[in-house]
Amino acid sequence: MGTTQQDDRPSAAEQRRRELLDAADKVVLRDGPGASMNAIAAEAGITKPILYRHFGDKGGLYRALAVRHTDALLDALRAALDAPQERRERVEATLDTYLAAIEARPQVYRFLMHPAEDSPASERGFDVGQHSAPLLRRLGEELATVIAERVDLGPESEELARVWGHGIVGMMHAAGDWWLRERPCARAQLVRHLADLLWGRLAAAGDRVGRLRF
Repeated sequence: MGTTQQDDRPSAAEQRRRELLDAADKVVLRDGPGASMNAIAAEAGITKPILYRHFGDKGGLYRALAVRHTDALLDALRAALDAPQERRERVEATLDTYLAAIEARPQVYRFLMHPAEDSPASERGFDVGQHSAPLLRRLGEELATVIAERVDLGPESEELARVWGHGIVGMMHAAGDWWLRERPCARAQLVRHLADLLWGRLAAAGDRVGRLRF
């Protein structure tokens, strides 16, 4: 008798959910934060009640999209951190990976991070901030794990890794959000400036000038 192999193909429900998320992605890429459940249902060729049946509400759909895009971003960040390069080059590659991701799909970024003032009245109770904060915390925790695994920080390594992980994510998010809105410089230039900050240039500048105060 031949041996049976495990079937790794997704179930019908998983495949359908993936198709609905693909449809949601298309609408988000087109409409950004204003993407509505009505538009997503129409793109998927179903009614809104069926969409609600799969995701519960817009918050459920948001969380599913956030997981999809955060997983992809984390994979890319880990690849940048693991590249066979000098540490400074890996830091710059990691920063550039994050900024390149939000630059390539700004509408997706805005949907995940910013509320939509033009959302339908039935969806205005959806609080993006309530969901984006956990997304950033997840990125911070994941980066902390990577730092702890790859950098010897001594006896306080776990605490330092978590502080640095959340601090770096906060910096990337705040700087990236500002840069995406205003485009004050090229992406490569922003990467260099942020890497300089992580590399201790702020402390060095304070020592040299002697007038840096916080």
